[in-house]
Amino acid sequence: MKMTNSIPLLFITLLAVSVPAQAADQFLEVIALPNSWGPEGIASGRGTDFFAGARQQSPFQGAIYKGDFRTGEGDILVPSRPGRFALGMKVDERTNLLFVAGGPSGAGYIYDATTGDDVAVLNFTTAASFVNDVVVTRDAAYFTDSLNAFIYLVPLGLGGKLPAEPSFIALPLTGDFQQVTGFNVNGIVATPNGESLIIVQSATGLIFKVDPSTGITEMIDLGGELVTSGDGLWLDGQTLYVVRNQLNRIAVVELDHTLTTGEYLEDITNPNFDIPTTVTEFGNSLYAVNARFSTPIFEAEYQIVRVSK
Repeated sequence: MKMTNSIPLLFITLLAVSVPAQAADQFLEVIALPNSWGPEGIASGRGTDFFAGARQQSPFQGAIYKGDFRTGEGDILVPSRPGRFALGMKVDERTNLLFVAGGPSGAGYIYDATTGDDVAVLNFTTAASFVNDVVVTRDAAYFTDSLNAFIYLVPLGLGGKLPAEPSFIALPLTGDFQQVTGFNVNGIVATPNGESLIIVQSATGLIFKVDPSTGITEMIDLGGELVTSGDGLWLDGQTLYVVRNQLNRIAVVELDHTLTTGEYLEDITNPNFDIPTTVTEFGNSLYAVNARFSTPIFEAEYQIVRVSK
């Protein structure tokens, strides 16, 4: 997710939320979000639910929209609050908790995905930061920070239960990963067993396997290919999908079973892409959200775009 210059926050009450309804017997190719929303993160939830957050430049900053993949209908689940932002996000369907990366706030937020109520706020750092994305495994949530060489590990209990007093560990990234000037760690995914994480470094176009308990990294060799402008990730079996935001495409990478090498197979493109940032899966499709970074945000139209895997 690319960081851009902030604009003054406007009052949400002055903006009308209008999303057209669609027939319930079809899945839409394009789903409209509220005008001026300024999305960056997207997540799928229980049933046909999806969630889209509003970034720091948006007049809705920090708010979360909940909609339906089938009908396109939805409404604001979490209202905007001063100082909050909503970037990458994931739903843990075991508990129906929504984990949200807080961008320049240096925090991670956890909401009830049904009611939108606050469950926890995790203040990772007071230093300059950009908490960008999150993944949830069987026993932890992991947040990336694009300005610092850390992953923030939030332990979870049995069945994904959040402890009464949630805590976190700032896990340094060591090994092959090297912090560079510019935007660093962005998207993150985990293998189904939770034994490995995969991250993308936007500035260099490199991807890395990460040991989730130590933070030791190993570069995944793509045979010289790079995924510069890499943003949100999605892992389906051995296939890694990398959203390349400014390039308006999703890279398809086939990984070997050890996660040490990969082959860049192709790009998924779509004429409706307008700087997509993150992606989620529903059924046999991927859904990418358009951030439209180059478009003035006020009164702009925003969409989620469906593509075949």
